[in-house]
Amino acid sequence: MSAKIRLYVEHPLGQGQSVDLTREQAHYLFGVMRLAVGGHVALFNGRDGEWLADVAEAGKRGGVLTCVEQTKPLQMPPDLWFLFAPIKKARTDFIVEKAAEMGAARILPVQTEFTNSERIRQDRLQAHAVEAAEQCGGTFVPEVADLQRLDRVLDAWPDGRQLMFCNEAEVGSALRLAAQEKGQPWAILIGPEGGFSDRERVRLVGLPFAHVVSLGPRILRADTAAVAALTMWQQALGDWS
Repeated sequence: MSAKIRLYVEHPLGQGQSVDLTREQAHYLFGVMRLAVGGHVALFNGRDGEWLADVAEAGKRGGVLTCVEQTKPLQMPPDLWFLFAPIKKARTDFIVEKAAEMGAARILPVQTEFTNSERIRQDRLQAHAVEAAEQCGGTFVPEVADLQRLDRVLDAWPDGRQLMFCNEAEVGSALRLAAQEKGQPWAILIGPEGGFSDRERVRLVGLPFAHVVSLGPRILRADTAAVAALTMWQQALGDWS
C-alpha cells in the first residue's frame, strides 16, 4: 500500500492519529486530485517522519485522514544555513525551492549593500519551501527567516559555525572544502546580482570563520550560483558523500 500524493500538515502524526484537513487541503485532495474515502496520502510535519494515511472523511470544505503506519523516519539535513540576497520574485522563489530540495536546514534572505529588494514575503517563501519538501520526498522543512541585513547577521554570528563565502572576485581560484572536518555547523553565502561591495568583501575575507570559494571561471547568475554552491558543499561536506 503506497501513496502518490504527499502532503505537509501541522498536526502531530502517529499510529491511529486523526488529522483534520483545512479547506485548502480538502480542495486539493478531493477537488483537484480526486481522492475519495479509502484513498491514501503520505503525510509529514517536519517532526514525526512520514506516515501513510487513509481518507476517513472527504468533503468540499474539509476532511479527516487517519494515520496507518510510518513509512519514513524523520530525516534531518546537515546543519547548514543558506544565506542569499533576494532578486526578482520568480528567481527568489526558485532559490528557496532548490535550497530546500538540496538539504539546507535554514534559509536566510539577507540585504546587502547592492541588494535590489528591500522586502520579501516570508510567508510565501516558506510555502515554497513546504512545496519543495512535498515534491522531493523530504520529511523536514527548513525555516525561511525574514529579511535581515547582512552586517547584522555577521555581527551576531554564532560561535563554531563556518561560512562558505562565494566570492565572484575569486574567479578561477579554488578551495578544497574536502580538507575541512565533516559534521560541523556551516553556512553558505551567495551575493546579489550586482556582487558584494568592496567594504563587504573586505570584511568577509577577514572573518576567521569564513572560507572563500570560487564557483568556477565564469560569473554565474545568483540562482545558478545557489545550486552550484549547494552542490559543491554537499559533495564535499554534506550528506551526499
